[in-house]
Parts: sequence; structure tokens; C-alpha cells
Amino acid sequence: MRYHTNMKKNLNRHSEPITLLGGISAETFLKDYWHKKPLLIRGAIPEFEGFLTPNELAGLACEEDVQSRLISYVKKQWKLEQGPFAEKRFAKLPERDWTLLVQSVNHHLQEANDVLQQFNFIPFARLDDLMVSYAPDGGGVGPHFDSYDVFLLQGCGQRLWRISEQEDLSLVEGAPLRILQNFKTEQEFTLSAGDMLYLPPHVAHWGVAIGDCMTYSIGFRAPSAQELAAEFLNYLQENRTLSGMYADPDLALQEHPAEIGGSMVKQVTSILNGLKWNDADVADFLGLYLSEPKSHIVFDAPKNITLQAIEKRMKLHGIQLSFKSQLLKVANNYYLNGEAVNFVADNESLMITLADCRLLSAEDLSLPSKFSEDFVALMHDWYLAGCIIFSQ
Repeated sequence: MRYHTNMKKNLNRHSEPITLLGGISAETFLKDYWHKKPLLIRGAIPEFEGFLTPNELAGLACEEDVQSRLISYVKKQWKLEQGPFAEKRFAKLPERDWTLLVQSVNHHLQEANDVLQQFNFIPFARLDDLMVSYAPDGGGVGPHFDSYDVFLLQGCGQRLWRISEQEDLSLVEGAPLRILQNFKTEQEFTLSAGDMLYLPPHVAHWGVAIGDCMTYSIGFRAPSAQELAAEFLNYLQENRTLSGMYADPDLALQEHPAEIGGSMVKQVTSILNGLKWNDADVADFLGLYLSEPKSHIVFDAPKNITLQAIEKRMKLHGIQLSFKSQLLKVANNYYLNGEAVNFVADNESLMITLADCRLLSAEDLSLPSKFSEDFVALMHDWYLAGCIIFSQ
């Protein structure tokens, strides 16, 4: 079963109570819970059993372009294996105490994107991915904490979650996973199909499968300050040029030739002070950086198609961003997969709809006056690059 959200209607209804958040509004959730405290939501998505079977998840874990992990607990030791896996690996697994995790399922399945669309009250720039896990009885990844916000949506089966807002976040040394040394349960909940638990960053948690179960984890991106600084320096290197050269016409004799003199330090400081930036530069950097695909992502280019053919198919079927694409907006500028977008201003309404909803329906594109030849040409380029697909 697929779960859709009509984003055009819902984007302006964030003050209304929604089932996904247990009857509170998105505004209330952001004000009172986001980044602040956990929230248990019973029946967040009623009748939700998930969209993958354990065998289908294992099949994804066998594919080369899918990130997956197998975590097991054997003789009181944690073991981590990285995918892709051979099919025969799953035939050798014990009856309990292991977990299969598959990252970025939204890069491969429409149903995963349908689930993510329900969380459109969080900016797409913060969204990381939807991870799906399967575990038999006793399976889990141990007591740990995340540095980002996460929604833990229960699919089939049940999982017992223990959580703690403890300050002691010391880890077990030498473990292949970030396992907490001294986890102390403060609350515990048993989640059934359709239930969901929201956890802010650094809330310790430990999920254990009760029988066979599957969990759908919606995680949000939280770059470290160091990562942002390093990436921004790379941006400046590519987008700034300082004129002139180092010169020292007033060079004085030094007692120690190996010494870097104070006058040299002052002159280089003066040169580097010429490196300036403003909010517009930071906005441009964020558009490029936050829309950039992860290093392992590869876009599949389709067969060639003419401009006339793509226009006809757009009007007939509509178009949508490919599962791996990210289209973000910063002020009046747009960024697709790490590149700035050049487009005709007359097509602004189409571009924002495509960014917000990740699709343009046949109805959106039904009238010739709706878009220009330049827009068709842009969609043609994006289609050939594998960045957009025809709506399914």
C-alpha cells in the first residue's frame, strides 16, 4: 500500500492537528518537541505494515548500489558486516539476535518517497534518508545515541524501545558500533505496526525486536561545525581569487634565518583579511552543498529522447525528480544535485512546485502557456542526466 500526501494542500496547513504527530500540529511539534524531547505517537500511520517484506529487504542488501549492514550479537560481542551481501549469507544466519539495515531506501523505491513526503513540515535540506531494518526476535543494534533527529516508524511486528536522556554518553572501547557503556533505562515503549517514536539528538535508545519485526527510520542530516567549515573553505577556494603577491621590499636582517619573522606574519594576515564573504555567499554555498549527492550515488542515464517527445510525454504523464535527486531553493535561486540552476523566471511557479512536491503532474503541464521552450530544454537536459523521470 502506498501512502501519499497532497503537498500542495498540506504545505499551508501546518497549524492543523495531524494524525502523523498524534493529533498535534506541525507548528506545535516544532515548538515543543523538535530538538527538545521525545514523543511517542500511537497510530501515526494507521494500518501501516510497511512496503517491504524481509526477503525484499534482503534482496536490496544484495545490490551493489545499495548501502547495507548486518549487525549481530554473538557471545556477548557485537559484530558488524558491510554489504552488499551474497544471498547465501542470509541462509546461514541464526534464528535470533541479528539485524539487517538498508540505508537510503528512498533512493530506490517510490513507496519510500511517499512516506518521506508526509514529513514535509521539516525542510528537505535537513532530510537525510529513510532506512529500513529487519530483525528476528532479540535483534537490535545495542544501546546507542544519534547526533541527529530521527522518527522510528514501526512496520510489521513489534519492537521494544528503551530510552534515556542520560548525560553519560561514553562508549564501549573497541566495539565496531557506537555502543553505550552505561545505558540506564528511563522509559520503555512497545511499538506495533503504525506506531512511531520521535527522538531528538543525543537521546540514548535501545530497540529490541519482539519476534520478527521491521522498522522504518526517518533520519535528518546534522553536519558538524567542522564539516561545514571545511566545506565552506573549499567553496571559497573555488569561488574567490585574491590579487597580488607576497612581497617584502623592506626586508630586514634577521638573527636567525630559520625564523618566520613578525613582519611576514603581519603581511600574510593582511592578505588573508582580503578574503570576505556575506550571507549571499553562505546561501549559495548551502544550496550547492546540501543538494550535493553523496559520493556513492550514481545517476542512471536513460536512452536519448527528442525535445518534442519529452514535451509530449511531460503533458501526458507529468514528471518527477528521480529518487536520488535533491532540488533546493535559496531565496530566488535553485540548486539541483550540487549545481546552480539557470531557468527562465516565467517558469518560477513550476520550479517551486517541482522542488516542494518533487513532481509536476500532467495537469500542471497540460497547457502550452504553462511553460516555455527553455523549460522544456532544461527538463530534457535533466532527463538525459537521470535527474528526473516520468511520473509513475
